[in-house]
Amino acid sequence: MPDPYLLIIVVGAVFVLAGLVKGVVGLGLPTVAMGLLGLIMLPAEAAAILLLPSFVTNIWQLLAGPDITALVRRLWPMMLAVFAATLASTGLITSSYTSIVTAGLGLVLLAYAALGLLRLKMSVPQAAEPWAGPVVGAFTGIMTGATGVFVIPAVPYLGGLGLGRDDLVQALGLSFTVSTVALGIGLWANGAVPLHQLGMSAFAILPALAGMWLGGWLRGRIAAETFRRWFFAGLALLGAHISWQGLAPAF
Repeated sequence: MPDPYLLIIVVGAVFVLAGLVKGVVGLGLPTVAMGLLGLIMLPAEAAAILLLPSFVTNIWQLLAGPDITALVRRLWPMMLAVFAATLASTGLITSSYTSIVTAGLGLVLLAYAALGLLRLKMSVPQAAEPWAGPVVGAFTGIMTGATGVFVIPAVPYLGGLGLGRDDLVQALGLSFTVSTVALGIGLWANGAVPLHQLGMSAFAILPALAGMWLGGWLRGRIAAETFRRWFFAGLALLGAHISWQGLAPAF
């Protein structure tokens, strides 16, 4: 998108919408932002713009919950795996295989939408956590490094731990924060965070926070289940379109 003023308007609108979704359902900002920005720019460029608004909103979510100490003690092996795998795989999103990365982004959005629409839930036995957490964290890190989206499989896994509502929201904030920091370091190391994108990322913080505030206001005024269905249905269509964008050159 060559017009910088139009780009500012589009980025602002995308992050208001992404923040609104996060404000209503507690997650979805990076997924929505990556999906919509992926329509007009390369995934690595979209991921660079995502960094600061994602970090700020996730820190907000992380600190808004109860005491985090017990949660960190329980989840640190998973978080360590997320961090290491994201750093190791960030070269994928900055590689020359842009069509493959774009198709991968679309497929991740489709998978996430399918899980949401079908309401599939994991149930993780406590005895399995010592090995399941690092495995899930490694796969989440690979998906983060390859696509910039850090929800699969971390979100369904954390949902299957039997955490209380506040603890689950805080655990999601912890996972997203670790993923964002690792992605930022990986993108920087691969030369994918030029100053103009960092400036755009800083600009996106305000619309993201405004969207979160609006989402919090809407949460008590609309049926959460109705919003959730429309959100995942729209995400499925977006994922299908982005997948086709990536795969079409191969046909």
